[in-house]
Amino acid sequence: MPFYSKGDVRIHYEEVGSGFPLLATPGGGLNSLVSNWPGQVFNAMEEFKNDFRCITMDQRNAIGGESTGPVQVNDPWGAFADDQLGLMDHLGIQEFFFIGYCIGGPFALKLIERAPERVLAAVLCQPVGHASRTPDSMYDSGHDVWGPELCAGRTDLTMEIVDQYLHNLYRVQPDFVYCVSRDFARSCQTPMLVMPDDTPSHSYEAAVDLVALAPKAEVTAYPWKESADVKAQTINQVRDFLRAHQPATTSR
Repeated sequence: MPFYSKGDVRIHYEEVGSGFPLLATPGGGLNSLVSNWPGQVFNAMEEFKNDFRCITMDQRNAIGGESTGPVQVNDPWGAFADDQLGLMDHLGIQEFFFIGYCIGGPFALKLIERAPERVLAAVLCQPVGHASRTPDSMYDSGHDVWGPELCAGRTDLTMEIVDQYLHNLYRVQPDFVYCVSRDFARSCQTPMLVMPDDTPSHSYEAAVDLVALAPKAEVTAYPWKESADVKAQTINQVRDFLRAHQPATTSR
């Protein structure tokens, strides 16, 4: 079981396949885990292992995972990006693609904000974001499920700390995609493919707003996951989108 460590952060990761690097993060909110892949809408690690060098990881402090570190209250989205970029540094990878499910939507945008020269293209699958009908869906799941389970195993944490962390994740920028502004989306030149969903946490309105704002954003069919044929076509669209942005000289 490979690990990457930096200071007091320890990240479990796995990889499969070969080719241009693709960092893939499964859904599950703050419990984004390698072990979640079999239950995802499609398993990117299996689907793309013959096309790319697929890398995945347990996110920091996901319950049931092997990645640990401080609960970074002051810059929570930045801490996730630091872990992800740090793992790429550890593997000797400069440029890469990113596909993020669920909370991986904000992960993608924060990575692009932090390192636009490194993320050559990003796929946002069922991204979370602000939904006007259920504005606190992500906050509530963190408060009700993730936070108490994390505190039960960590003597350094209290629910007061967790609630401040969740506030800074989801309520400091409560509109749109939580981690970056609409102005950033308007200025973003990174190619993106958005795969909308419509659940209390996977905000359809935030997804289509992102597509409308970002100059190089594309969107899949919607709905795309209910029909087997449409789903298969959409997965092929993801593959073609990534291949189209692969540089002639790859970074391994």
